Amino acid sequence: MAEIVDIAIVGGGPAGLTAALYGARGRARTVVYEAGLPGGQIVTASWVENYPGFPEGVGGMELGDLFLKQAQNAGAEIRTLAPVVSVKKEGCDFVLGLDGEEVTARALILATGAVPKKLAVDGEAKFAGRGVSWCATCDAPLYRDKVVAVVGGGDAATQEALFLTKFASQVHLIHRREELRATVCIQERCFINPKITMHWSRTIEEIVGVDGKVSGLKLRSTEDGSEDFLPVDGVFIFVGVDPQNSLIKGLCELDEEGFVKVDRNGLTSCPGLYAAGDVSDYELKQVVTACARGAFSAYHALHYVDTKLCGI
Repeated sequence: MAEIVDIAIVGGGPAGLTAALYGARGRARTVVYEAGLPGGQIVTASWVENYPGFPEGVGGMELGDLFLKQAQNAGAEIRTLAPVVSVKKEGCDFVLGLDGEEVTARALILATGAVPKKLAVDGEAKFAGRGVSWCATCDAPLYRDKVVAVVGGGDAATQEALFLTKFASQVHLIHRREELRATVCIQERCFINPKITMHWSRTIEEIVGVDGKVSGLKLRSTEDGSEDFLPVDGVFIFVGVDPQNSLIKGLCELDEEGFVKVDRNGLTSCPGLYAAGDVSDYELKQVVTACARGAFSAYHALHYVDTKLCGI
C-alpha cells in the first residue's frame, strides 16, 4: 500500500520550506521532497542583505539552514536526495512517483523554482557567486563603486542595469544584437544614464578571473568576429529563466513562458495543486516573496485537506 501524506511539497527552497513550516504547524503530515540539498538557490549566495530580520545581512548557506531547522522543528519531514520523477492525479489525490515507490498526497505544493539560463561559456560556473550573478536585486550592494557588466537585452536586463547604477560606478550593458528588446521607455532611461555604456553586437566568449574572483570579460563581435577585453569586477546575466515545470505539465495551466498560473492563494487550475516560489507566475522573485507565497499555498492547502477529510 502506498504511503499517504497530507501535504506533499516538491522542492526544498525558501518557498517549499516555508510551506512545510506552515503545513506542519497546522498539524498536517507534511513532507518535502528535495532532489538535492535543502535551501534552494539561496545557498549559493555568498551574502544576503535584503531578508528581514538580519540588519547586518546573512550568509546564503546559513539562511537556508535556518529555514530547514525551523521547518523540521515544526514537525515537517524533509527527504533529501529524493527526486520526484512523476506526478499524476487519481481522483482527488495526487500520486508521486519516486525511485521505486509511490506516495499518495491529499494536496500537492510545487516549489521547484526556476533556473536562470546560462551562457555556457568558460568561467561562468567557476566564478558563480564570486563575480557572476543572476540577481542584481540580491547582489548589487556588493558592487558599490565597482565596475560591472550586464548581459541581455530584454526588460530584466535593462531594469537590472538601471538598478545597478545606484551602486556601481559604471555599468556595461552587453547585447548580442544591434538593438534592445526591452520596453522603449526603459531603453530610453538606459540611453540617458551616464553610468551605462552600451556594447552592441557583442557576445561573451569567456569570463576571466584573478585570485578567485571575476576580473574581466573576453568579448566577440557578432558582426566581424573581432575580440576585445573588458575589465569588470562582476557580471550579471539576464538571458531568461527556465521554470522547472515538467512534473505538472498537462495537470494545470501554464503561461506563455512556462510559469505555473496561480491565483492569489497559490492555487493552480487543478484543485488541490498549489505552486509557490519562482516556478509560479508573479513578478518579484525574491527570497521574501517566495516565503510569502509558500505560506499562502500551505495555508490554503491545509483548508483543502481539512475539507476533504471532513467531507464538507
